[in-house]
Amino acid sequence: MVRAPPTAHTIAAQLEEDIVLGRLQPRERLLEQDLADRFDTHRAAVRQALFDLDVKGLIERVPNRGAQVRDLSPEDVRQIYAVREELESMAARIIPLPVSASDIKRLEAIQRAHSQAVAAGDLRAVFYSNLQFHRALFSLCGNPYLIESIERLAQRAYGIRSWSNAIPEYLKRVRQDHLDMLDALQRGRRADLVRLCRRHLAPSRDVYIRVYQQRLGSGVRRRQASGTRHRGLGANRRA
Repeated sequence: MVRAPPTAHTIAAQLEEDIVLGRLQPRERLLEQDLADRFDTHRAAVRQALFDLDVKGLIERVPNRGAQVRDLSPEDVRQIYAVREELESMAARIIPLPVSASDIKRLEAIQRAHSQAVAAGDLRAVFYSNLQFHRALFSLCGNPYLIESIERLAQRAYGIRSWSNAIPEYLKRVRQDHLDMLDALQRGRRADLVRLCRRHLAPSRDVYIRVYQQRLGSGVRRRQASGTRHRGLGANRRA
């Protein structure tokens, strides 16, 4: 039986995972024909997948170069995370307390999977279980527009996370933060929950900015000279 070619959604999901896990690096080029060959499909599906990733803020179109993984400067990251802190703190402030026993059980089940992934060093499972935990947590606020805003801005930070997720101590802190959030929910301690949600974001932001500045200096985007390829963060990391 002939296997149907992957859809644009499937291609976009795989490329998104590659960005999240650091397989694709900032400024790494995404050539349509190379991707069509990789996924054994036609360029139209690849083009749609790249469009979808561009909308999410994970890639960007560069004149005369085509698509590449989006490069976020330290200032970009500071601004994104400043807004994320406010949105996620707002969600924490309006979650109705006490939280139902069924919602607590659902969050505990997700966190068990996350803790197991951290212990096993399974970064793919760490990412998806972490994503699931925060979606479940912020869904409790009951405001669909706030939930959507949190989700969209979190997506823009996907490429940032691969740097901090490679640090075992960071993953252990994330795991403990989740457990503390659960405890705050169970005890009805809203101030603790808000504080934890705000604090939780800082390490991934700080790791990315520190590494970026070590690699590229000031954090001002350095555009390549005409006709010369800039190797960027990805090439430095692989060196």
